[in-house]
Amino acid sequence: MTAFDPTAQHDSTRTSTTQAGAPRESDANSLSVGPDGPLMLHDVALVEKLAHFDRERIPERSPHAKGSGAFGELVITEDVSEYTKAKLFQPGTRTPMLARFSTVAGELGSPDTWRDVRGFALKFYTQDGNYDIVGNNTPTFFVRDPMKFPDFIHSQKRMPASGLRDNNMQWDFWTLSPESAHQVTYLMGDRGLPRTWRNMNGYGSHAYMWVNEAGEKFWVKYHFLTEQGVENLTNEEAAELAGKDADFHRRDLFDAINRGDFPSWRVEVQVMPYEDAKTYRFNPFDLTKVWSKADYPRIPVGHFTLNQNPTNHFAQIEEAAFSPANTVPGIGVSPDKMLLGRTFAYADAQRNRLGTNFNQLPVNRPITPTNSYDKEGAMQFLHSGDAPVYAPNSYGRAYQDQQGPVDNGWEADGELVRTAYTLHAEDDDFGQAHTLVRDVMDDDQRTRLVDTVTGSLLDGVVEPVLSHVFEYWRHIDQEVGDSIERTYRAKAGATSSDATAPATNGSDPAPAGH
Repeated sequence: MTAFDPTAQHDSTRTSTTQAGAPRESDANSLSVGPDGPLMLHDVALVEKLAHFDRERIPERSPHAKGSGAFGELVITEDVSEYTKAKLFQPGTRTPMLARFSTVAGELGSPDTWRDVRGFALKFYTQDGNYDIVGNNTPTFFVRDPMKFPDFIHSQKRMPASGLRDNNMQWDFWTLSPESAHQVTYLMGDRGLPRTWRNMNGYGSHAYMWVNEAGEKFWVKYHFLTEQGVENLTNEEAAELAGKDADFHRRDLFDAINRGDFPSWRVEVQVMPYEDAKTYRFNPFDLTKVWSKADYPRIPVGHFTLNQNPTNHFAQIEEAAFSPANTVPGIGVSPDKMLLGRTFAYADAQRNRLGTNFNQLPVNRPITPTNSYDKEGAMQFLHSGDAPVYAPNSYGRAYQDQQGPVDNGWEADGELVRTAYTLHAEDDDFGQAHTLVRDVMDDDQRTRLVDTVTGSLLDGVVEPVLSHVFEYWRHIDQEVGDSIERTYRAKAGATSSDATAPATNGSDPAPAGH
């Protein structure tokens, strides 16, 4: 059974019709008083066509505006039932799915090849409802508390006065938010410019909960490893492509699937026993950190393949709505503060962007029947007929009244506070970024990192932010921080006092975060 039929009520062989189904008299000529006379308000076809055209654009996503995707299938080849009872992860299960890839900071018309984190969103149409994993092509993120997320996105967008993008404000935010160091190091490194969407890994990033049939709980992190091999662009290649083909990544994915070159990713998970989280050496729910694979090796689960292009980009990709609030039995969220904030914010953003009943659109509709007491609202396509619209009721419509502990919850106790996570033994903001720079990157990669950061600083970054950047990178790695300042000074041909000159905002640079 397919997830949806996007053309069920469309017949391309029939004469064209109005939206109400009546035959159109013409798709080329308006109704007028004589050939040169005024047009008629009662020309229903013209009024409908123009009124609909005026409303064709829906609000773009605030982050992740530019992207595309394809449909495919998840196949489970291993047995992970000791960790989860979720049906889609049982051995041999095949689940239809949708993947959407995107830039984070770029707007709808921005080039695909700007330096940016890439969104990696997956929707699985399971027997128990839709399950969404909303991740990125990096295993970490810039902030750990959702209170800071709007400010982070604002720093990646446009200045209030000039309406231009600005490197200075994004570096200002990053350097005053030290928890961003790990993700910024990823972004400024080679992986900030994937060659294609097919050549990048994906990550669920957050920690999630898995629950097995016995009620045992585990924490998990998802890894989606490209079977095409990880490949990246140089700064020069990316800049050239941005000018030649702003839709390079979108075109590459569509063309690859069209020619039968179906991209695939291995699905693996890290599994942490429930009790380990309480005493692990750093907070395992901190989105700015990764779990050591030495402590929790990746476990194979299966793979997914994308083998079907959209037949209508707007209806099947632009109107696709992803949210980490979409979970299924056997899976839950974790104490990750960013994840908890996103479970509200993502679905609410879709209500604003697409409307109250966005889950009834074909691309978002689950393949299993629903019985929801949510009712009415704009564009309600599905309904419960004359069944009772309230619960409890005495007339046979099923409802739930579960009480007591839930199987995918966790215990918590303490005062209501506004604070960072409780510190574990090795919690800090710069340690994992230092490991990435010093132990994962080689000399050539560190050289490119220095060049990339320096290039972004030369494009409008001024004091006091400039000095903050140098210190930020010295906290990450003393040698790299010194090299960034030394390279900047040499390329700028300037003294410290010269660097304090105000920015002119005379151009519209693509920030390093793009």
